[in-house]
Amino acid sequence: MVAQKKAKSSKFLTVPTRPVPIDRDRSVAGLLEKMEGAGFGAKQLAEAHRIWLDMLDDNSTIYLCANGNLITSGMRRLLAYVIKNRFVDVIVVSGSVIYNDIHEILGRNHFQAHPSMTDEDLDASDVMRLGDVLANREEYQEADEWIGSVINQLDLTRSYSIREFLHLMGRELSEIAHEDGLLTSAYKARIPVFCPDLSGSEIAVGIARAKFEKKINISFDLTQDTMDLMQIAQKTRNSGIITLGGDSSQHMVNITEISSYITRTNVRGHKYAISITTDSAPLDIRTPSYGGVHTSQFGKLLRGATTAYVPCDPSIALPMIITALSQTAAKFMKGRKRPNFSFAGRDLGVDVP
Repeated sequence: MVAQKKAKSSKFLTVPTRPVPIDRDRSVAGLLEKMEGAGFGAKQLAEAHRIWLDMLDDNSTIYLCANGNLITSGMRRLLAYVIKNRFVDVIVVSGSVIYNDIHEILGRNHFQAHPSMTDEDLDASDVMRLGDVLANREEYQEADEWIGSVINQLDLTRSYSIREFLHLMGRELSEIAHEDGLLTSAYKARIPVFCPDLSGSEIAVGIARAKFEKKINISFDLTQDTMDLMQIAQKTRNSGIITLGGDSSQHMVNITEISSYITRTNVRGHKYAISITTDSAPLDIRTPSYGGVHTSQFGKLLRGATTAYVPCDPSIALPMIITALSQTAAKFMKGRKRPNFSFAGRDLGVDVP
């Protein structure tokens, strides 16, 4: 009887988990390699690193979608690193991420908070609380003023896509920045940045201030951003998507699936997908499947897609993954054929070799 039970289970029980050993060489990439033999979050984190390398090796167009407190939690330099080194090709981020990025590129800081600090005391000192991080309210207002100064330099007789507006802000920031952030790195690397919720973010305050105080008004052509993403999706051969901190920004990339009928193209779906979030999702959905829950987590996937769902705060996972990439990605980048973008006014040119 015992032998029969063992025979029935043997086709499933083939790869035992391996306890993670002490990593004496202090290599983050080496540690993640050891974690790939474990289970739960440890395995998913290690697989996310490996899948990112697979995307680079496979000449995929890589979308980075992000929202939440990435900049305030200290991820700005890490994001700038992956952008400047072209570990990603298209950026879709929330307005809050961009606004906090502008705040830091302008030379301002976010500060650590302590539970003993009360909201009443902070308000009395003109200090804002962002989770367990603090900011000077007056310095945020200076960022609002700076946004207005950029708008004041534009040709306001025409409308702008949000992607073009963010590109122009990256250009202006690059001329004064002492250290790169998301917008300046994207401008220098010549990759597009999209923002699905600009009107509902802090950036809208700077735009409103310019309209209220200086009577200058900028018009946005929201359909152009959709057209730009449609063009990228249409010309892409393979794609991968990395989602940080929930899937709200990812929905903008998913729109290319819905709108594909306009260009009469078939939606291929992503060949690779990584999600790093604290949003609740069962671990069994991260293996290739085609149910609704899986699709909502990663977007539309190519059949047989490789995915990793990391149930972790991005501020914990990103330092490990990106540090590991700094140790492992060089050989995959040498022959990488990545999409090239050209920026000519409101038009975005896309060339996928």
